[in-house]
Amino acid sequence: MADTTDDSKFLFLENDFRNSGVAQADWAAKKMVWVPSEREGFEQANVKEEKGDEVLVELSNGQKVKVNKDDIQKMNPPKFSKVEDMAALTFLNEASVLHNLRERYFSSLIYTYSGLFCVVVNPYKMLPIYSEKIIEMYKGKKRHEVPPHIYSITDNAYRNMMQDREDQSILCTGESGAGKTENTKKVIQYLAVIASSHKGKKDVNPQQQAGSLAYGELEKQLLQANPILEAFGNAKTIKNDNSSRFGKFIKLNFDVTGYIVGANIDTYLLEKSRCIRQANTERAFHIFYYMVAGAKDKTREELLLEDFNSYRFLIAGRVEIPGQQDDEMFDETLEAMEIMGFTEEERLGMMKVVSTVLQLGNIKFEKERNNEQATMPDNTAAQKVCHLQGINVTDFTRAILTPRIKVGREVVQKAQTKQQADFAVEALAKAMYERLFRWILARVNKTLDKSKRQSSSFLGILDIAGFEIFEDNSFEQLCINYTNERLQQLFNHTMFILEQEEYKREGIEWNFIDFGLDLLPCIELIERPNNPPGILALLDEECWFPKATDISFVDKLLNTHTGHVKFSKPKQHKDKLMFSILHYAGKVDYNAANWLTKNMDPLNDNVTALLNNSSSTFIQDLWKDVDRVVGLETMTKMSESSAPTKSKKGMFRTVGQLYKESLGKLMTTLHNTQPNFVRCIIPNHEKRAGKMDSNLVLEQLRCNGVLEGIRICRQGFPNRIVFQEFRQRYEILAANAIPKGFMDGKQACCLMVKHLDLDPNLYRIGQSKMFFRTGVLAQLEEERDIKLTVVIISFQAQARGFLARKAFSKRQQQLTAMKVIQRNCACYLKLKNWQWWRLFTKVKPLLQVTRQEEEMGQKEEELKAAKEVAAKTEAELKDITQKHTQLMEERAQLQSKLQAETELCAEAEEMRVRLEAKKQELEEVLHEMEARLEEEEERSNSLQQEKKDMEQQLQLMENHLAEEEDARQKLQLEKVSVEGKVKKLEEDILLMEDQNNKLLKERKLLEERMADMNSNLAEEEEKSKNLTKLKNKHESMISDLEVRLKKEEKGRQDMEKAKRKVEAELADLQELYADLQAQLAELRAQLAAKEEELQATLARLEEESSQRGAAVKRVRELEVLLSELQEDLEAERAARGKVEAARRDLGEELNALRTELEDSLDTTAAQQELRAKREQEVAMLKKAMEDEGRSHEAQIQDLRQKHSQAVEELNEHLEQAKRVRAGLEKAKQALEKESADLSADLRSLASAKQDVEHKKKKVEGQLNDLHSRFNESERQRTELGERVSKMTLELDSMTGLLNEAEGKNIKLSKDVSSLSSQLQDAQELLSEETRQKLNVSGRLRQMEEDRNNLMEQLEEESEAKRAVERQVSSLNMQLSDYKKKLDEMVGTVELLEEGKKRLQRELEATNSEYEEKASAYDKLDKSRSRMQQELEDVLMDLDSQRQLVSNLEKKQKKFDQMLAEERAVSCKFAEERDRAEAEAREKETRVLSLARALEENQDALEEAEKTMKALRAEMEDLISSKDDVGKNVHDLEKAKRGLEGIVEEMRTQMEELEDELQVAEDAKLRLEVNSQALKTQHERELQARDEMGEEKRKQLLKQVRELEAELEEEKRQRSQASAGKKKLEGELKDMEDQLEATNRGRDEAVKQLRKIQGQVKELQRELEDSRAAQKEVLSSARESERRAKAMEADMVQLQEMLAAAERARKQAETERDELSEELASNSSGKSMLSDEKRRLDSKISQLEEELEEEQANVESLNERLRKSQQLVEQLGAELAAERSASQSREGSRQQLERQNRELRAKLQDIEGQGRSKLKSSIAALEAKLREAEEQLEIESRERQTNSKNLRQREKKLKDLTIQMEDERKQAQQYKDQAEKGNLRVKQLKHQLEEAEEEAQRVAAARRKLQRELDESSEANDALSREVSSLRSKLRRGGEAGFSSPSPRSSGGGGGGSIRSLGLGGGGGGGGSISRRSTIKENSVELQEEEPPSPSPPACSSPLEPRGEVYTCSPDE
Repeated sequence: MADTTDDSKFLFLENDFRNSGVAQADWAAKKMVWVPSEREGFEQANVKEEKGDEVLVELSNGQKVKVNKDDIQKMNPPKFSKVEDMAALTFLNEASVLHNLRERYFSSLIYTYSGLFCVVVNPYKMLPIYSEKIIEMYKGKKRHEVPPHIYSITDNAYRNMMQDREDQSILCTGESGAGKTENTKKVIQYLAVIASSHKGKKDVNPQQQAGSLAYGELEKQLLQANPILEAFGNAKTIKNDNSSRFGKFIKLNFDVTGYIVGANIDTYLLEKSRCIRQANTERAFHIFYYMVAGAKDKTREELLLEDFNSYRFLIAGRVEIPGQQDDEMFDETLEAMEIMGFTEEERLGMMKVVSTVLQLGNIKFEKERNNEQATMPDNTAAQKVCHLQGINVTDFTRAILTPRIKVGREVVQKAQTKQQADFAVEALAKAMYERLFRWILARVNKTLDKSKRQSSSFLGILDIAGFEIFEDNSFEQLCINYTNERLQQLFNHTMFILEQEEYKREGIEWNFIDFGLDLLPCIELIERPNNPPGILALLDEECWFPKATDISFVDKLLNTHTGHVKFSKPKQHKDKLMFSILHYAGKVDYNAANWLTKNMDPLNDNVTALLNNSSSTFIQDLWKDVDRVVGLETMTKMSESSAPTKSKKGMFRTVGQLYKESLGKLMTTLHNTQPNFVRCIIPNHEKRAGKMDSNLVLEQLRCNGVLEGIRICRQGFPNRIVFQEFRQRYEILAANAIPKGFMDGKQACCLMVKHLDLDPNLYRIGQSKMFFRTGVLAQLEEERDIKLTVVIISFQAQARGFLARKAFSKRQQQLTAMKVIQRNCACYLKLKNWQWWRLFTKVKPLLQVTRQEEEMGQKEEELKAAKEVAAKTEAELKDITQKHTQLMEERAQLQSKLQAETELCAEAEEMRVRLEAKKQELEEVLHEMEARLEEEEERSNSLQQEKKDMEQQLQLMENHLAEEEDARQKLQLEKVSVEGKVKKLEEDILLMEDQNNKLLKERKLLEERMADMNSNLAEEEEKSKNLTKLKNKHESMISDLEVRLKKEEKGRQDMEKAKRKVEAELADLQELYADLQAQLAELRAQLAAKEEELQATLARLEEESSQRGAAVKRVRELEVLLSELQEDLEAERAARGKVEAARRDLGEELNALRTELEDSLDTTAAQQELRAKREQEVAMLKKAMEDEGRSHEAQIQDLRQKHSQAVEELNEHLEQAKRVRAGLEKAKQALEKESADLSADLRSLASAKQDVEHKKKKVEGQLNDLHSRFNESERQRTELGERVSKMTLELDSMTGLLNEAEGKNIKLSKDVSSLSSQLQDAQELLSEETRQKLNVSGRLRQMEEDRNNLMEQLEEESEAKRAVERQVSSLNMQLSDYKKKLDEMVGTVELLEEGKKRLQRELEATNSEYEEKASAYDKLDKSRSRMQQELEDVLMDLDSQRQLVSNLEKKQKKFDQMLAEERAVSCKFAEERDRAEAEAREKETRVLSLARALEENQDALEEAEKTMKALRAEMEDLISSKDDVGKNVHDLEKAKRGLEGIVEEMRTQMEELEDELQVAEDAKLRLEVNSQALKTQHERELQARDEMGEEKRKQLLKQVRELEAELEEEKRQRSQASAGKKKLEGELKDMEDQLEATNRGRDEAVKQLRKIQGQVKELQRELEDSRAAQKEVLSSARESERRAKAMEADMVQLQEMLAAAERARKQAETERDELSEELASNSSGKSMLSDEKRRLDSKISQLEEELEEEQANVESLNERLRKSQQLVEQLGAELAAERSASQSREGSRQQLERQNRELRAKLQDIEGQGRSKLKSSIAALEAKLREAEEQLEIESRERQTNSKNLRQREKKLKDLTIQMEDERKQAQQYKDQAEKGNLRVKQLKHQLEEAEEEAQRVAAARRKLQRELDESSEANDALSREVSSLRSKLRRGGEAGFSSPSPRSSGGGGGGSIRSLGLGGGGGGGGSISRRSTIKENSVELQEEEPPSPSPPACSSPLEPRGEVYTCSPDE
């Protein structure tokens, strides 16, 4: 039960104060509106005054503000508060929508409908509304049957898809962080549960079913696709920790039975730039962090992963998401990939691409010193990238730094600048990630595409970003806003279609407007291809133009679209790249910077070609469409070329084109579906639950199109109300418009609307409901409230007058009684001592003795008469019992017949079900045949496609062969050219050798001849060398050019040859193609001939089958006609016999009744009159019977085919029950009164008991909750303490161990250094010994072996040292991280504690402020009440004078009208009684005839069912006999049609009979009720006249009335009185038993009540104990803080211990130094060395063991650290829970304080009432009233004598008083009215000088009143002090007794105040009175004060003009 309530409060509305009548009255009393507010968006206010275009309003805080009338928005009545569908609001405006959303959000109702929209507000907390139980609750329910929910939208879409076979779509849009992705997940989860094919299987494991939701394989894969897409497509942003950075359209395919058979996912606008740059607090895509944190050692090595801070693209390093572990998420993602069927190679390839993207960011470029060319100084990152991607490093660096670009016909290597290189790397990273994402999507779609089962329909879910307006809006925002424009157009169009259908269905005339056309100009501005081209078309055009820039693009935009409605240039921006578009959500300024680059998305084609040729197949697959990439050539052409380039076929597509195409496909898909709209809203940017930023929400409502939808609603008639509800609610406004009796709802509503004089433009009347424009219902609500107040005022006035008159008559009776008693007492006192009187009193008893015998005789005669009566009644009883038994037997027979009929009906139903099943099977067969036909067609199409593919393959092969031939020829030509080059080079070499020889000879000659010129010769030689080099270069260039020329010539020749070959082959292929086409045409002709033959045979078959079926049908129809005619004949005969028998029976019964009447009735005059009346009635009945018999014979022919025996049985049963009930009612009346009293007592006791038990249970539940919370808090506190102590101990031990490990590491390093120094010494000694002792070879070998061993040990030790250093560094890093975390946690804890203290301080301050404000408010209340009383005095003086005469005249008129109405009503009642008796007789005869006709038609029904059974048998035979499916279907359909026609005819006949019977019964019942009412009235009148008659006459009259009732109501069943008597006796006994039981139960209940009261007191004590326990918990929390401080002190001690450990380490180092000295001293001896060596070995082994121990310790420390982290997280969660609990307690405390204040206010009001009703004040007020009335009478006489000016002023005064009466309802305008009243009084004083003395008297009286009020206020202050003392007691005593205080009533009287009877104009302003005692006391005081007057006081006259509402409890 608790779960259901917990769930329901998040889904269902609670009946709170706003839905009560109090709120409605409060709203009606004030003119509430919405006023714009900067902070809250809109604020509620009360209209005070209207002055032209400005309105003076008062805000909720009391501040008065002037507002423009256009800025005000109207407020809806309280009945529309928290409405589930905002389209039903009568005032559809922004403020009302925002207020409704806010109210629902604060009540944790996050889902709200707005017409077609479902608006979702992100709650920022987990709500229990997505469980399996909730799914079951929404399964199969309509939208209006359950509260708003995403499950309801999904279920309706699913059901519509299944029923209408129409594809559905759910569109989720909204800002980032609004909850789009979560709602999409919930949709998929819901569909996976309800449409899972797994649930249909029977062999499911029951344990699995019990444990969790059962999914099939496909459903699991569908749910697992989401984690993969989230890992690669989601990221942490400022607004959202898991924000989808792409839009997606998930398409779920379903088969015919509704099971999911496959899925497909399309994505839009992936934010690929996020993988290279993010904001500081944001993250890149999740997969980067998952992979770096979660990859294991082997995969880390394979993926070349590093630390987070090593990657440049991860700008903020490691940014963690709270509550999420990246390594665990990595494992979950890999698991999801495994479920989706990703292979190990694919997973590794994906991770390599992700790692490559990160490594690309680490490639750094620098500028060269002399030029701008970029260089790569360190290519480590490039090597890693090439290793991961399987490409060459040098090629990659060359492609990045100096890519090859084709300029004209030449390929040139162009050096890149640093900016270009950086851009190329970033573009490559983005493109690589985007291609990986697309590949993953394709792979997921491949897995989800289950083509085994054929899908019949689909349901699409669109999750896409909503409308975006940022400070800087770029190309991405244009795409998103363009998408939202199209989606809003779809919504408008859908809404238009639905509205059109609704209006057509209701038959309403309305000019239809397609609101989708409103958005067309903006959409065309963006997407139009030409005439003029749109923004995207112009952008594509600019992309192809040379030297185009973003500025030129914007200029072209401005030139093209300057005159467009939706386009403009922003004036405030001076930037040339800015332009504005007016969207439906608002004006957006776009910045066109880098739009051309973004639209082309260029890449380095050299790198893409490398990646296409990668050694990895996965990378090749990613980059297979390289030819579509925009390369560097295109960019260079754009920047350098002078002519425009045109896009050829097969070239690249721009981003805008691709997106436009994909959006077009999406929109066509959505247009072909039935859309469902979900709008997600983010309430605040702080991610806080329960907070709503109004301006933010309003902005989103505009962007989401919710307000646009409301705008569309306003154009039509949004408020719809059913006729019945409209009449029920607003009939009070048109009470006399609708005549009495039954009237159709539509007619009644038409009359009501005419009476209300509504403008025809404001409403429309449909077929089933009324349609209204916005605001009309609110106006009607106001009028209804006014009417109700008037009715209640008049009712209360009548009630009060009646009570006063009753009291007055009671007093008069008491007075007369007192006089009689006094007179008798006086007589008795006079006669008491008179002797004759004493004698008379003694003699009088003796006079009766002589008459005893006469009395005995009389008694015996009476006894005889009684015995005779008893004998007669016994005889009658026997007759009645016999008749009763007969009737019971007949009833049993009828019941058996009814049972048989129901069984026959069930059999017929089963047959119908079987037929439907067979029909469904045949339909399935037909579907299968159609599917086969489609498959055959698909096969033929596939064969043709294969043929085309083969032809294409042939052509491709031939082309390939030609290319291969060309390549071979090219290679041969290259070979020849290379050989020529080689020969040329050899010749050149020979020439060079010759030249060299010549030069050598010349050199020798020159050396010999000129030795002194050697230097010059050397220079000449150098020059010659340079020249030779240049020559060689030039020659090589010439040779290259010659080779190229030859190549070109040969290429041309080869091309010509190949062209000729291809032409010849083409001619051959064309001939082959012609032959194949001829063969194909022949085959087609043969196929067509075969098909024609087949169709002809099929047509023949169908004709024959149809002829045969027609013949069979004719035979059957003839047989059926024969049988029907025979049945009709038999039915005619039977009916005639029955009618004659019935006539005879009725005649006999009439005779019997007549004889019985004559026997039973006595011979008194009254009895004779009754007998004459009865004879007349019998004669009338006889005539009516004869007439009915004649009419019955005529009706038998019409009612021949009508039948229903069940209706007759029920009718007779009902009649018997009515007769029995009518016979027993009069005898039961006395008993019923007693039983009613007892049952009322019982009910009151039972209800009191239930209330007490309910309260007890509530209190027990609260107590248990408190106990459980207390125990939990205790347990959590102890756990916290233990965990903190454990954590501190573990931290201390860990730090100690770490310090020890550091010390040991230092020792080891020193030992290693000492060992190395010793080794060096030993080597020196060994070298000396080898030099000294060369002859000792053996020793030398030993020493060499020793040296080798030591070297090995040294190497091992050095390796161990390095490992230890690495471990130490890693441990240090971890330790520092953990210390940082611990510091952060400590800081957060301190901050939280400070926040808590600050909140407590603020709470105390607010409490004190609240108390001050409350006291100020009380003072204001007092002053206001004073002013109100003064004002009321003045107004009462004026009003009573003017309306006294008018009231008297009105009363006279009303009295005359009432008299006339009473006379008319009495006449009407007499006429209706006569008419009703006549109609009753006619209806009874009619019912009997109809019943007989029903019996006949029942027989006809049985025969028809027999024929139906025969037909079914024949049909089944036909089905079994025929083999051909088509024939069976044809015959079955014919038979089915025939049967359905018969069944429909029978149904119509049955319904007509039932309707007629029902009408007859209703009329009979109505007449019976009317006649009964008239009889009872008549009897009451007779009783009033014959009250003073004798007792015997009363008994006779009762018997006569009983006989009349029995004769009229029972007729044939007279003799049931005895049975009724027995029953009554039994019931009497039962009632007596019940009385005793109830008395016992009452006593027990009283005891239990006392017990429960005791228990309540105990519970109060327990509550106090729980509070004390709460305080103890707080104290224990403080103790835990003290313990934490003690732990800190322990930490300090542990640090000291650490210092001691360090000292011990130093001692160990000194020991090591001593050992090293000993080693040095003993180095001379060899034996000592060997010992030392052994010792060192043992030491090394010990050190190794210690190292291993250290490693184990470090691992254990890591584990402890992890545990401590988990504990810290748990502690944080528990701390948060404790805070929330403390907040809830604080809230409850504040609530109790509010209750106390309200009670205090109530006490003050009640006591103020008591004081105001004191005797002295009443007397003074009455005197004052009399004086005022006299004065006003004098003034009125004088005014009559005044001139016309005075009369005009009087008219003005009357108008002003009427205005004052209207404005008096608004309580806060009393001060202004008081000033106006004073001004008017002054004017009257000036005008009427004679009335000055009276005015002074009024002023004196007012002063007197003021003094009295001051005295009462002082008494009030004393009482308030008493109340404050009571409040303090209440605080100490607990709040159990004040669970539900009534709302505080205003002190100054308004609509709902109660005033005592005598206070005509008195002050005092009483509030609402709830106790009886106060009213009774006041009434007693009034009676004591007033002298008895001859007429009762008229209570209505002084109350009516004041407009007050008086409420009285029923007990008063």
